[in-house]
Amino acid sequence: MQQRAIVHPFVSKEALTPTEAESRFAFIYETYHKRIYNYIAYRVNCHFTAEDLTSQVFERTFIKIGTYSENKSPFEVWLFAIARNTVNDYYRSLKSSRLFSLTGLKELVSGKKSPESLIIEGEFNDQLQQALQSLNARERNMIALKFGAELKHTQISELLGISENNVGIILFRTMKKLRKLLGSVESE
Repeated sequence: MQQRAIVHPFVSKEALTPTEAESRFAFIYETYHKRIYNYIAYRVNCHFTAEDLTSQVFERTFIKIGTYSENKSPFEVWLFAIARNTVNDYYRSLKSSRLFSLTGLKELVSGKKSPESLIIEGEFNDQLQQALQSLNARERNMIALKFGAELKHTQISELLGISENNVGIILFRTMKKLRKLLGSVESE
């Protein structure tokens, strides 16, 4: 059986034993898991779905790591492109089947907070989710990349193929729009 060489910043270009490949992939997983999960959680707003999609991202990464080329983009940008595409695939699959999900309710009920604090937190989360849904897909994606994935403007610009200044302007305007939306929701 022939071993496939894994090429990325954390792995050398020579063929690796399965144990070496596994330990190096574990390093990638430990380094990026939290940020990938946060990015996806911002995009899907459901803990269980975010966990499932995060595992899909790392499965795809493990399968496709041999195709990574550091000449094309930094590893982190490549990894978040896989995450973005995984979320986009998820939303495409939802369009074909509209099912009612109880996961949001399950998360709300399973908490150990008081009923009053759950209601207040739920109302705020509903308002925030409503405000985020009023943004266009590009704005929501940039918010998720900036605050969920904690990427810098430079990394977002590379990932989306726009200038760093444009990223800053779009994020500034989007945050201003969110503040306005949340202010109008609070005044109702």
